[in-house]
Amino acid sequence: MGGLPTQKASSALALPASQQNQGSAITASGPDSKPKKRICCACPDTKKLRDECIVEHGEAACSKWIDAHLKCLRAEGFNV
Repeated sequence: MGGLPTQKASSALALPASQQNQGSAITASGPDSKPKKRICCACPDTKKLRDECIVEHGEAACSKWIDAHLKCLRAEGFNV
């Protein structure tokens, strides 16, 4: 009987620790106004247009799409 309460206590202790880690990560990014997404996942529409243009026409011909994507990333909170 002594083993069961110990198992419950250890699993109960594991959950708050993981929740504390998640909570601190969220609160750390909130006040600093850091981006909520990874840069690879932000602005998928402008990223797709930029990438297609570069593949078809080369980087020099796509400054309009590159600038639009950078503007979107900055609006999402990235420092690019």
